[in-house]
Amino acid sequence: MRTTIDDHPHPRSSPDVLSIPVLLLNRFFAPVAVASARRALVLLYGGAARAVDDAGETHDFTDWRRLPVRQLDDGVPLVDGEVRVPRVLHLVRYERLPAHRVRLTRKNLLLRDDYQCQYCGRHPGIRELNIDHVLPRSRLGEDTWENLVVSCRSCNLKKGRRTPLEAKMKLLRPPREPNWSTTRHILLLTKQPYVEWGPFLAAG
Repeated sequence: MRTTIDDHPHPRSSPDVLSIPVLLLNRFFAPVAVASARRALVLLYGGAARAVDDAGETHDFTDWRRLPVRQLDDGVPLVDGEVRVPRVLHLVRYERLPAHRVRLTRKNLLLRDDYQCQYCGRHPGIRELNIDHVLPRSRLGEDTWENLVVSCRSCNLKKGRRTPLEAKMKLLRPPREPNWSTTRHILLLTKQPYVEWGPFLAAG
């Protein structure tokens, strides 16, 4: 079972166990990214990373396999047993810190705008959200942080190829490029981080 900072359980029997998030640390134990359990186990098996246990000790794949899969752990079945999914992975040769510039992607736009329509303020669900050009493309509106906002389908259709002023629609807030730290970005991407991540995210 998964235990998170917010204490939300996640059953070990989940068929999606290989998609569980694992915190990646660089050589200096600073948080740099989140990977899937599948990717983490590949890195661990290949020797590019070491698993970090609850006490902060690191283990290579051979040592890690010897650790028991406890009740609160997630386990991946192997031919001859089961291996515990690590919560934190130490990249032994990776020294860089991620660039602080946030990439302009649909996912990051949704995170910046908190999955909320910037015109009516509703949170209709991700499938009902679009990315709207404040100044429409048909009028040379560019793909920039300052010209893109999250909108629901209804508001997107209502606005059409007009500006918000022309459509008599007001933005909740001016769209800007976010200035997120690595830790902030990780917390936005993973809303229920594991308690084992806490010391590393606090330090980062």
